[in-house]
Amino acid sequence: MANRIRVMIVDDSAVVRQTLKDLLDSDSSIITISVASDPLFALKKMETELPDVIVTDLEMPRMDGLTFIRTVMERTPIPMVVCSSKSEQGSDNAMKAMEYGAVEIIQKPKIGTKEFLEESRVEICDVVKAAFLSRRVIHKRAEKPVIHEVAPKLTADVIMPKPDPLRTSIETTERIVIVGASTGGTEALKDFLEVLPEDTPGIVIVQHMPEHFTAAFAKRLDGICRVSVKEAENDDTVVRGRALIAPGNRHTLLKRSGARYYVEVKEGPLVCRHRPSVDVLFRSAARYAGKNAVGVIMTGMGDDGARGMKELHDSGAFTIAQDEMSCVVFGMPNEAIKLGGVDVVLPLHKIAVEVMGRSR
Repeated sequence: MANRIRVMIVDDSAVVRQTLKDLLDSDSSIITISVASDPLFALKKMETELPDVIVTDLEMPRMDGLTFIRTVMERTPIPMVVCSSKSEQGSDNAMKAMEYGAVEIIQKPKIGTKEFLEESRVEICDVVKAAFLSRRVIHKRAEKPVIHEVAPKLTADVIMPKPDPLRTSIETTERIVIVGASTGGTEALKDFLEVLPEDTPGIVIVQHMPEHFTAAFAKRLDGICRVSVKEAENDDTVVRGRALIAPGNRHTLLKRSGARYYVEVKEGPLVCRHRPSVDVLFRSAARYAGKNAVGVIMTGMGDDGARGMKELHDSGAFTIAQDEMSCVVFGMPNEAIKLGGVDVVLPLHKIAVEVMGRSR
């Protein structure tokens, strides 16, 4: 019992509270210790028992979720996961919540098919584990939680076959930048993108984030960066001065027609337990860009992107991993390093400079 991640669920909907509890309690490394119908009840319960992770709605009576997040962060910082609706207002508020200190976003689960609920269970449990492992945690346990696999992990093979380095055709010298991130990535990507100049090579990004939230994320970045930022749409051209964010719940692949790079946005199963998957994007870049690509893997839990980065590296791309000290969770970069797919390991604030130096 001491090794289990203790979670508090805060939501004014009894149905959502019960659904989340059932999904989380199905994982043997997680236990729901309490539920609360609004933040004031939650704060009262926290006087006697602190959870390891809080999963909270944003729109609730008596105190809104944003105020709740700020209050918790000021009193006793605890990793917080936002569980929000897919509405435009919900997406905008979720972005604000990340600025206030929330570490992850999940979409509210709905009753659906068996496959839908199974995917929700995998994603929600993994998000809670990632939040627990984040560097924002102050109340750490003496022992690490036992992390159990709850479903087989599919590889990028289910989307496209492995590239053959000998057959990779390079018909252009135009550089592109490929980036993958997860837990802590929203703020890391902001720091990375906002210092890039207007003539930056085209960028394609996978940030693990639910459907509908990536549009709000792209809009937020577009308002503060010199490069333009948009949620990727099928057949969007990868051009200088623009970053494309893979839409939530869709895989995004780099493709090329002659000298033109573009993206394909498509459906498919979870790959490395994610959709979009960094591995899928990196593999496609290894095939269609090869030595013209600069690959970057940033903060995040798990190993999505590690195999793809090794394929990128083997195709001649220059590859960069964010270092442990600047990561919220060092999982994804560390796995890529261990596979031998990383050329250089850098702190976050040096990645943009390296990317531009390697892209000229």
